[in-house]
Amino acid sequence: MPLPPSRRAASIADVARLAGVSAQTVSRVSNGGARVSADTRARVVEAMDRLGYMPNHAARALRSGAFRTIGLLAHRFERTGEAQTMSGVIDAARAEGYTVTVVDVTATEDPSGWEAAASRLTQQAVDGLIVIRAEHETPDSLTLPRGMPVVVSDSRLVGQYTAVVADQIEGTTDAVRHLLDLGHRAIHHISGPDDSEPALARADAWRQTLLAAGVAPPTAWTGDWSARSGYELGRRIAEQGEATAVFCANDETAFGLIRALHERGLRVPQDVSVVGFDDIGLAEYSSPPLTTVRQPFQRIGHELVRLVLARLAGGEAPARERVVVPCELIVRETTAPPRS
Repeated sequence: MPLPPSRRAASIADVARLAGVSAQTVSRVSNGGARVSADTRARVVEAMDRLGYMPNHAARALRSGAFRTIGLLAHRFERTGEAQTMSGVIDAARAEGYTVTVVDVTATEDPSGWEAAASRLTQQAVDGLIVIRAEHETPDSLTLPRGMPVVVSDSRLVGQYTAVVADQIEGTTDAVRHLLDLGHRAIHHISGPDDSEPALARADAWRQTLLAAGVAPPTAWTGDWSARSGYELGRRIAEQGEATAVFCANDETAFGLIRALHERGLRVPQDVSVVGFDDIGLAEYSSPPLTTVRQPFQRIGHELVRLVLARLAGGEAPARERVVVPCELIVRETTAPPRS
């Protein structure tokens, strides 16, 4: 039997005609139905391959009212937190039989960027939406589709959406207390950028922990999360010569700092103790292995999926629930008592 014209997409009727079966049989095969003989199934599959036929799963989802797909929005997925949280989301979604559609919102200078990205996702047919760190957006400026179950991992949006956040305060407090317990008093801080909520939370917790211990906090050094900023600021810290310990806003910053200290002839931890934040994979294998605060990115991703699915099921997740996931101080070899 001749193939249908190539100018249009093959239909279920074309497949049925080529395989010599009914359209209902083709539907059963495409849906994985069991009431089809092996020979008939083979003919239908061969016809699908020859015609390049793709079953219309979107239409079927519309009829059933579920796409079994979760939309995931963030600004920069190449960053450690976003990448590892995304990995946790994908793993948890896969375990529940869901797929994940990812959109990276790159135009943060455009106020409509997040709204447009969310709109694109809903047009691609998703059941719910997860937002990881909406960057410059605020509860007033962030507009997401009405009626769509939304769960976020952004402390600024707590109270507006169901949220999963790491306990930045507890993690930072544990890190600074660790340095205080070792005997340090000149504990400096290289922060993240001023427009980052996690960076501001960690800087404030560092400051408050020192004040609670009766230690006057020095002026924080403002970085940008990068190893380069840690290196450049580390050169200035080494030249100043006051710090006996430095708490860094993330591990990349700590790696840059350690290199700068090494180049200035300062040993870690004998001359300067260093603590990072995140516990990325390299932290355990740096030289020396980095003392850091472990953020549970994978667990956050799993919680985000759990909550968005609970919202879809219509229970267990109040519209503005807030889940706080604890961090953990991992003591390795970059911290020691201050030199006498």
